[in-house]
Amino acid sequence: MNRVTLFFSASLIALSATLLAAPDWQPAHGPLVTRWAKDVSPDNAHPEYPRPQMVRKDWLNLDGLWDYAIVGKSIEAVPEFQGKILVPFPVESALSGVMKPVNENSRLWYRRTFDVPQEWSGRRVLIHFGAVDWETTVFVNGKNLGTHRGGYDAFSFDITDALKTGEPQELVVSVFDPTDSGQQPRGKQVHEPGGIMYTSTTGIWQTTWLEPVPETSIASLKIVPDVDASCLRLTVSVDGAADDCAVRAIALSSGSKVVQATGKPGREIVLPIHEPILWWPDQPYLYDLNVELEKDGRAVDSVKSYFGMRKIELGRDAQGITRPLLNGRFVFQVGTLDQGFWPDGIYTAPTDAALRYDVEMLKKLGFNMTRKHVKVEPDRWYYWCDKLGLLVWQDMPSGGNGTPEAKQQFELELRRMIQGRYNHPCIILWVVFNEGWGQYDTERLTRWVKQLDPTRLADDASGWTDEKVGDVIDIHSYPGPDSPKPEPDRAAVLGEFGGLGLGVDGHTWAQTTWGYRGMSDMQMLTQQYTRLLRHAWALKKTPGLSAVVYTQTTDVETECNGLLTYDRAVLKVDLDKASEANRGQLPPPGPVTFLSPTARKEPVQWNYTFNAPSGDWFKPGFDASGWKQGQAGFGSQGTPGAVVRTPWTSADIWLRREFQVPEGSLADAYMFLEMHHDEDAEVYLNGVPAVKASGFTTGYKEFEISPEAKAALKPGKNFVAVHCHQTGGGQYIDLGVAESQ
Repeated sequence: MNRVTLFFSASLIALSATLLAAPDWQPAHGPLVTRWAKDVSPDNAHPEYPRPQMVRKDWLNLDGLWDYAIVGKSIEAVPEFQGKILVPFPVESALSGVMKPVNENSRLWYRRTFDVPQEWSGRRVLIHFGAVDWETTVFVNGKNLGTHRGGYDAFSFDITDALKTGEPQELVVSVFDPTDSGQQPRGKQVHEPGGIMYTSTTGIWQTTWLEPVPETSIASLKIVPDVDASCLRLTVSVDGAADDCAVRAIALSSGSKVVQATGKPGREIVLPIHEPILWWPDQPYLYDLNVELEKDGRAVDSVKSYFGMRKIELGRDAQGITRPLLNGRFVFQVGTLDQGFWPDGIYTAPTDAALRYDVEMLKKLGFNMTRKHVKVEPDRWYYWCDKLGLLVWQDMPSGGNGTPEAKQQFELELRRMIQGRYNHPCIILWVVFNEGWGQYDTERLTRWVKQLDPTRLADDASGWTDEKVGDVIDIHSYPGPDSPKPEPDRAAVLGEFGGLGLGVDGHTWAQTTWGYRGMSDMQMLTQQYTRLLRHAWALKKTPGLSAVVYTQTTDVETECNGLLTYDRAVLKVDLDKASEANRGQLPPPGPVTFLSPTARKEPVQWNYTFNAPSGDWFKPGFDASGWKQGQAGFGSQGTPGAVVRTPWTSADIWLRREFQVPEGSLADAYMFLEMHHDEDAEVYLNGVPAVKASGFTTGYKEFEISPEAKAALKPGKNFVAVHCHQTGGGQYIDLGVAESQ
């Protein structure tokens, strides 16, 4: 495997040590911390070079302790700062040392001083911000350098003309962030967290740093691998006068030069890569790339980068099913919904090792993909995905988009996201909208995304509001799994499913937690997880599912659907079993025993009525002697997938029957219903709610029985009771009670 090296100099380590001292700094007391919090201090807050694909040797990290103040929105200058904040952690986080909210009526101010190294004399000095949420105005020595709006993209200012000679420089940053009181892209940030919405991030949340560059310098790289043509296509953009400049690019493999090419700034340079080593999730091979800007035959600027040779496209497999093809081959993608939240840093991981850990754990669990959910991460997270081999679906952070100005801002930040993360080989798909949140002009925006980046796939909307454009048809199903039918020009994917919830004592954000479907313990969670994955892999064949995204990597605040606890301290599933399931290496399913069969198995006798019963009709002791008797299933002829033996055409039907549970059942068995319902159904076992299913199915599906209902079952005589409600179209209800080991 090629090792991509990031270059640092000893002088930079010394420069970083000149950051402000750490007088009595402590993190605030938050609900939960990670093990990496102990490694965070003012003199080592994210010391890594923050831009792995365009590395210069000289730089100065400005992360560390700054002054801060939270004042009224209209205040234009801070009379007095209120304390110290540890940058780059958002002010709401424990690791910032502040942990205070900022609302739409407030403004957050920062201040610090720095010294420009003497050896930088004669060069331009840039200040870079990895990300600041949301509206940022920057002052150096009292000079207003400009305002940037956007919570997820990097931005820079040339501060050279504002610098003073021979004295410390003052840097002041003003930030306004309305969070969910505004329309701007914000993902899952809200003022009042709860459910699937979480604590907000305000202000600086990625590294801030200085960098010296020559008068004419390399501004950006556009790196496009062309697997079909066995070459790399490189475009180098330049700041400053570039008419008499040339670009020299060298690709290296394991330290040895592969190819060298020269060209002009702003024009595509082709580097032939003969017999390229392709980038795969299980073999994430990366080439090194050195780029020099030359003037009069002399190098005036240089950067180091890397690239991966990989291709993503739509095509047909051997059965003619539309599939995403990676390097010409269909790879079934199994991933997680990855929120990118941290209990102690909120949007900001405590350390780079923590960022890496999440990616490593997904790889150990057998995943080959993750969906980065309505958040854009720092460049170094994508670096670890590139290096360790994890495919990424990248969501655009959602916003309100209710005004023309909000839509303009959404599109501005969408373009910046694509341009800012363009060079990472791990990213294979852009998700424009999530579940209709702020959705508008879907056809236009999806086609625009494909124009901005024709090398990747595009998802118009993950779940819910599909406008039949883009490269995938994406549904959500909880717990699922389920699959849409592939289309001639779109692959079928399951953008969210699962959500099996388990809170682990001592590792939760709050006393009360929730999941889409509660699990009693880790053994049950592992058992149910592997069952879900078995069904997901079966959908790969029929109807032709191409990818699944399990909810989710970690717990987040009160949501305990994670495979890991929020503090990343506990893996809640058996590593080996989950890894085998994710890779499709599943043992044969255990035998299924029907305690109460479906109509597909045999004619089954039920008591039924079309008139609303009084009293506890669903409990075992209810007198149903006045009800009719008939054989399942119940419905109207022509309902898809139905086995109709007793006509049912009214709006409602109530059903009851007795069944036997033999001795020796239940202890370790998985209990489920095999049910076909059209439409809403509620099922009780021995009077306890077992399953509630809305909408309809077009065939028999498996529904897990609630733990309370399973506990109510006993050897011998048991009762099942059903109510089904129908509003229009075909109608049908039939179910069986089953168990398997």
